[in-house]
Amino acid sequence: MHVFRPLLRHSLLNLFAAALALAALLAPRAADAEAVLLIEADSGKVLQADNATIPWYPASVTKIMTAYVTLKAVKDGKITLDTMFTVSPTAASQSPSKMGFRPGTQLTVDNALKMMMVKSANDMAVVLAEGVGGSIDGFSAMMNQTAQKLGMTQTSYVNPNGLPADGQITSARDLGILARAFLRDLPEYEYFVHIPAIRFGKRITPNFNKLIGRYPGADGFKTGFICASGYNLVASATRNGRRLIAVVLGANSGTARAVKAAQLLERGFSQDNLSWLRPSLGAVENLVPVDAAPPNLREEMCGGHRKRPASDDDDAMIATSAGPTGSTSATGGEAQVTFFTAGLQPPLMKASDLMASAAAPVEPVPVYTGPTRTGAALIAAVAADADQQATPKARGKKSRVAARKPDAADNPKDGNKDAWKGARTAAAKPDAKPNAKGESKGDAKTAAKPAGTKHAAAKPDASKPAEKPVASGDQAAKPAKPKAATKPKPAPNNS
Repeated sequence: MHVFRPLLRHSLLNLFAAALALAALLAPRAADAEAVLLIEADSGKVLQADNATIPWYPASVTKIMTAYVTLKAVKDGKITLDTMFTVSPTAASQSPSKMGFRPGTQLTVDNALKMMMVKSANDMAVVLAEGVGGSIDGFSAMMNQTAQKLGMTQTSYVNPNGLPADGQITSARDLGILARAFLRDLPEYEYFVHIPAIRFGKRITPNFNKLIGRYPGADGFKTGFICASGYNLVASATRNGRRLIAVVLGANSGTARAVKAAQLLERGFSQDNLSWLRPSLGAVENLVPVDAAPPNLREEMCGGHRKRPASDDDDAMIATSAGPTGSTSATGGEAQVTFFTAGLQPPLMKASDLMASAAAPVEPVPVYTGPTRTGAALIAAVAADADQQATPKARGKKSRVAARKPDAADNPKDGNKDAWKGARTAAAKPDAKPNAKGESKGDAKTAAKPAGTKHAAAKPDASKPAEKPVASGDQAAKPAKPKAATKPKPAPNNS
């Protein structure tokens, strides 16, 4: 008997070491790295949750709640999709990404929603907030009341667009609850969360959610980015009648968040035969919130190490896109789970290759200013917006010089990607510049200082020498020579 004791002790030590190694593999990542969540849309069942209850800055995924509150008002008969709202000076002063309409411009709730959800237009979010709630503060109160009613206990809002603010907080858990509520309560309006592209005049803007048109069955929701939050994405997909919702917060690029979401969804769709092997995580509402401050990823996302200003429309592929599925830079903790179950399930698709491919061709949805139009009137409205965008092209040399001055003066303050990158394309494609840019620019400092207002105020001054109406799109409609746009050094801003 004594002979076997050393062997037994050695075996127990090996088992203990193996248990510790397995626990390390399955442990959630650090709070400052990434938060992920995968749930079933119908039941709310949690399929995977890493740091899902760590507080996080939502950035423009805030606009899911803005759309929810607005569409609930439509469904309750308080307004209609044809109701006209007016662009206020406050709305016009918001930081890019935005449509850039002048104060006094009117448009329908329907068009404002489409612009907000596809282009992530910060000015349209304020237009809807002021139209539905009377003011930003009034609408924010409605957002907070709705969040509490839905059980989003970790969420608070102070604005409708997700621009940087200390009180703008959520979690992957709460975003999963919100996405479920949207699908459950507003099934007739879920079209707004998966529009592949919009066309305003001559400008076509694809959806920043790279899964739309690429990942099989992708049908929602919304992206977001500010420096403090990293790259966020709430995504949904349906396959064989089963709908899943994936939430990714704090990814290191726009492509990385899409790759991670695609891999989460793919894993969820292939889990049916293995569910008995995994412990039940319960419903999303039962995840226990963590009492902590949200991580601030500003230095990691927008520090001096980045070669160009970060923005929500980040087309840079992750460095490991050609590497094996499960690379930590693309998938975070997923590589560990893949290792653990590698022999138990089919290999995952190469999501990075899928995200790098071109989206399926679609006909962009036309959006326009003014009242609801159909048929010939709609064609005329779209043509009128296109003519306004083309107006600067016909201006004389002096007018072009005058139109360029505000950009030269304002861009050093903005330091945004539109000015930094637009110089390369403005001469050849003046109308395409705003479409490939990120979401909300400007950090917490610019939110506190009226930098956006100064920029908005500078634009009408630039148009005075020409005495012609400026295009109702954003500042990209003004032609600018590369020299004027490339002088300022780009300062990394939130977007």
